[in-house]
Amino acid sequence: MSSAISIKNLCKQFGNVKALDSVSIEIPRGLSFALLGPNGAGKTTLVKIIATIMRPTSGDVTVDGHDIMREKEKVKAKIGLISHQTFLYEDLSAEENLIFFKNLYHLDDGEKRVEKALKIVKLFPRRYDEVRTFSRGMKQRLSIARALLHDPPILILDEPTSGLDLPGRRDFYEMIRRFKDEGRTVIITTHDVNEVRLIADAIGVLSSGKLLFSGRIESIEHDLEDLLIDLMGEQN
Repeated sequence: MSSAISIKNLCKQFGNVKALDSVSIEIPRGLSFALLGPNGAGKTTLVKIIATIMRPTSGDVTVDGHDIMREKEKVKAKIGLISHQTFLYEDLSAEENLIFFKNLYHLDDGEKRVEKALKIVKLFPRRYDEVRTFSRGMKQRLSIARALLHDPPILILDEPTSGLDLPGRRDFYEMIRRFKDEGRTVIITTHDVNEVRLIADAIGVLSSGKLLFSGRIESIEHDLEDLLIDLMGEQN
């Protein structure tokens, strides 16, 4: 299986602090890949670099064969990025939010794209309602709809279930499975071992900017909880 994302010897340094230290990962196409690690492990830094939001200090990253430094626009077209911060306009309706971003990205067939995205995340019946009336889970689903507007083959979700209640998490996990069935590659950052077990096919474990493990979930599943407990202990 070819790689959706290839990361080789990636480093990111902030002053004297190494946020990422020679990280190399191959993320296969069509799988859900979890980046697991405690706060400060380097997960968010890594996904920001993949999404071309942050420049690496050194190393190489390709997304669907496109170099993140030399082919930024092609990389952006391949990725939908969702943060735990939704960045939605509370005074606009769900539909108006998506129309705003559709116009911002100059997308063709915008009305069809907006309708399709709202239906995928099951918010079409609430399309005319202001976002301020939505629950945390509904806002997160709308942010996913926004990321789907340009129909990217790769979705990156940074701590996507932060603040969600149990029904909201279940809805999210169901969407992840559906995206995989559609052939999309899904990358999730998390520190929740149970979440990894529920939705991940493969995993990368980060600690203090170093990659401790990368591979299929079944090859490390029984040791996941002990590993994360050790990592959290090192952090404290």
